[in-house]
Amino acid sequence: MSWFRALLRYAAYALWALPLAVRRIPTRLRVPRRLLGESVLPHKFSVTRSVSHSVLSGAVGLTAWFLAFLAIVAAFRGILFPVVASDNLEGSWGGPTSAGAWAVHAALGVGLLPIWLLVLAGLGAFQLRLTRGLLGRNGPWWPAPAAVVLAAGGALLFVAWLRQV
Repeated sequence: MSWFRALLRYAAYALWALPLAVRRIPTRLRVPRRLLGESVLPHKFSVTRSVSHSVLSGAVGLTAWFLAFLAIVAAFRGILFPVVASDNLEGSWGGPTSAGAWAVHAALGVGLLPIWLLVLAGLGAFQLRLTRGLLGRNGPWWPAPAAVVLAAGGALLFVAWLRQV
């Protein structure tokens, strides 16, 4: 069960990234050590690196919060399907009966929660690499451009979700 605990910690770190983006640099470096057991050796302070980390980490953290929101909505809609959307059973998965539609939507809503957890944990691991790359001494270079792509993808997903609601 230690791997499950590690997944939860990395998912929590992905969600902590948004509030951490506006905190002081020592706090941003201390949280990975306390939450994940991963230390980040600080780089010499630079305003450019600090602001870049704030913007990119905040954008990816906002994407993580949106994905967590979608996971919760999907789970509750699946469990409460007869209350939420029982008016169109012919066009729904598992229809045309209410029991079939409810079973399929509940199974998908709850069954996909582990996938959502893996995605959030992956974003947490990415946030750690982003912190090492921008605020640490020996981090990789690729997380900064990847964060731009992730933030743009999150924004597109949000706009697409808004248009279908």
